[in-house]
Amino acid sequence: MTGKRLSPSDAMFLYGESRETMMHVAALMPFSPPPDASPDHLRHLMDEIRQGAAVYRPWNLRLRTPDVLWNPLQAWIEEPEIDLEYHVRRSALPSPGDERELGIIVSRLHGNNIDFHRPPWELHLIEGLERGRFAFYVKVHHSLIDGYSAMRILANALSADPDDRERPLFFSIPQPAREPRPDDLNGVHFPELLAAVREQYGAAKTVVRAIRNIVQSSRSGDHDLVTPLEAPKCVLNARISRSRRFATQQLETARMRAIAKAANGTLNDVILALSAASLRRYLLERDALPAAPLVAMLPVSIRAKDDAGGGNAVGAILATLATDLEDPAERLATIVASTTRAKQQLQGMSKAAILQYSALLTAPSMLQMIPSTAGHLRPTFNVVISNVPGPDEARYFRGARLEAPYPMSIPVHGQALNITCNSYAGSVCFGFTGCRDTLPHLQRMAVYCGEALGELERAYGKQPPSAS
Repeated sequence: MTGKRLSPSDAMFLYGESRETMMHVAALMPFSPPPDASPDHLRHLMDEIRQGAAVYRPWNLRLRTPDVLWNPLQAWIEEPEIDLEYHVRRSALPSPGDERELGIIVSRLHGNNIDFHRPPWELHLIEGLERGRFAFYVKVHHSLIDGYSAMRILANALSADPDDRERPLFFSIPQPAREPRPDDLNGVHFPELLAAVREQYGAAKTVVRAIRNIVQSSRSGDHDLVTPLEAPKCVLNARISRSRRFATQQLETARMRAIAKAANGTLNDVILALSAASLRRYLLERDALPAAPLVAMLPVSIRAKDDAGGGNAVGAILATLATDLEDPAERLATIVASTTRAKQQLQGMSKAAILQYSALLTAPSMLQMIPSTAGHLRPTFNVVISNVPGPDEARYFRGARLEAPYPMSIPVHGQALNITCNSYAGSVCFGFTGCRDTLPHLQRMAVYCGEALGELERAYGKQPPSAS
């Protein structure tokens, strides 16, 4: 059965695949077991899977031509027979495993390519953590599903009820699907196609005006609106190896929102400020901090609120990280001004216009991804930082409480570091994914990120709720 043709954004991720730039995203999800948990609960779960668990879309989709990735007619097709013992694997740490050992094993797993001859996803069940804890490591290729959709699916696959002990794994839960339409013909909707052509034509006019604003701002010396020519050369933008390192941090949302309110900014602005502080300190220690401020690219989800997910629907903006400023409050204020101007550029744009504008804004970065040019050209931006919303209340898998969903993303040539956050049950969970060889001791960034929150609280005269 023939499935959906890959969209241009899907194809970009797929065709960029190489030995070093593996375009898969992942999540590390540690769980605390319920008091009545069996020591063999993961063994029992594997036995259940072997007995024939169902697999629904998109988890049963594979590429039509996996040996020829550069195929303009590439499409997804349904795989009738799924080898779940390949996709779901059980691992164990030397008991009692700690957070460092967990980070090491998932870093190694994240450095392995996905097999395109099968549906491009894996689930690793990791046991042996201290206090009977265990973890899920879920890896999926970005061309199949974006981070926003993956987070929604994984959250919906967990229960808000700790007494729910029958919950199936995420791949065994049917996802909402579009009903067939009478005007379907090999997946093409002719009225929609005509409307899309009209939309793209109208979007082009809007994009031209937005680009004109960037040029005028640059000429006038307005530094709030960041242009693709402002990012400095940095060690972050070097060629990478296939080795990965992963570090995590979990911070209270209430503390971060208090800072955002004091600075007249948003939670995302504070996330940028914390990331900027950790990067500034890390690069200063390596004598590698550029004199000019680092620039971040921020993915922006442009899908409708009722969109069930699947594929990719992401725009982009650029913002300064103000890493040239020592004062944390001044740095955050500069970031707030920058993101405000960048978001003003998108106001009133259609989805098509945002996609066109984002493509033009980030197109020069494609040159950075070429191995021979990575680290030699001036980057369009220095780091990708994104925040994916998650559930506000705790989630459970068969009575085991999810402690935190830590996102793992995609380093590529010219982008040796990615910082992605998930909000979850009153906290923000940071995932720092980097090239092990380009950025040694990556875990220090996670530590510095936590310490930066205290610095901002002191700068704004705020105290953590627990200390008041």
